[in-house]
Amino acid sequence: MMFFYLPKIINKYTKYELSHSKIITFRFFINNACLKDRHAKKSCGRFPKFASIMKRLIFFLSFTASISLNAQAKKPSAASARSKTSAAKTSAKQGMPTAKSQDLAKINDSVPALLPFKENGKMGFKNQSGKIIIPNTYSNVGFFYEDCTLLHSPREQARKYGSGEYASVRDAAGDYRIDKNGKKVYKFKDEDLGKCPAEFKKQKYHAYVKAGFYGLIEDEIFKDESDYRQYSIYPQFQYLHVLEGDDLENPMIIAAYKDRFGVIDKHGKIIIPFEYEDIKRNYSWKIARLFEVTKDNKNYFFVDASNRILGK
Repeated sequence: MMFFYLPKIINKYTKYELSHSKIITFRFFINNACLKDRHAKKSCGRFPKFASIMKRLIFFLSFTASISLNAQAKKPSAASARSKTSAAKTSAKQGMPTAKSQDLAKINDSVPALLPFKENGKMGFKNQSGKIIIPNTYSNVGFFYEDCTLLHSPREQARKYGSGEYASVRDAAGDYRIDKNGKKVYKFKDEDLGKCPAEFKKQKYHAYVKAGFYGLIEDEIFKDESDYRQYSIYPQFQYLHVLEGDDLENPMIIAAYKDRFGVIDKHGKIIIPFEYEDIKRNYSWKIARLFEVTKDNKNYFFVDASNRILGK
């Protein structure tokens, strides 16, 4: 009778997928089978070893199921793996920070991410925080900026290298355009160079010298130097130079006062304090919204319109 009812007892609790809770239920059922089933009770009485056999069977099933459940818990599901892969792709599409993007992070959004620097007679590029991104191996470099001769090249393949994503550099081998990884992507060829369209814009304001001092005048208004009201800035500085820029109405003006250089606007308002030995009269303001300054007449560095040092 025991072997007749035993398959029924086992089949009732093993025809479903085993789980931890079902193993416990199964154990409880077997332990109480003799009490609940009169035939099983009779079998237990006739076969004293029945309880011992059942305990061993329960232990074996419990142990096997536990191993299976633990393995399932540790093994990631296919859905979970797909979810992680999808999340990684989404992060990449959304521009999550990478090592390169962190190197190109900006302190001032109106200024290029990479700035020229010079050390030991050679030039390269640093980021705005002063980290060297492209080593100083060149004799000369420019900003990452458009090159109009390439933009108007007769060769279509050369035109793409005229964009602001590239910078012009020079070394012993020639003149090149490089990308922001420092890779040479194009070598200049005379036959590739086009003509830049004439974009001459006459300045509205100019320096004016009176009695050895510099002031500022607006060409269309100024007629009589004896009338102080016609001066935008009455002559009082040791030196003035109107920087070339896109905003002709509001130019930046390099000025010298008490043997120090600074920057003022057309109303005489101080933009950059008079604390520098020199400020270069170049295209750094027009191209990059930066002033190239020095405090010792040897080492030049860049400051923005807030007098904040960048790339050092």
